[in-house]
Amino acid sequence: MAKFDYRIVEKRNAWAAEITRQVTSRRTVVSKRQLGFESEAEAVEWAQKELVEFAKTQAVRNDRKSEQRTEKEEMIARKKEKSAAQKAEYEAARDAANDEDEYDYDEE
Repeated sequence: MAKFDYRIVEKRNAWAAEITRQVTSRRTVVSKRQLGFESEAEAVEWAQKELVEFAKTQAVRNDRKSEQRTEKEEMIARKKEKSAAQKAEYEAARDAANDEDEYDYDEE
């Protein structure tokens, strides 16, 4: 079974088509459902057509989420670099101030 598939179910004297997603090897979730088909053939036709569209939509969504994730990771990396630079600058200034403040009173 693929990640996405369809199944046809008879409910209340009508047919229903469901687009399903396999979450784990044992668990399947209905992602989309259409009720009220007069015949099983109509339900199958809708399910096959909708499965292709659903897969395309998911691919576009995955690409968009991937771009957003990449942008977020880059932003976090820039913040970490900026934070490290500020920390190094602060420590250098602190060390310089400590060097100036150090005075050996015993050498006089």
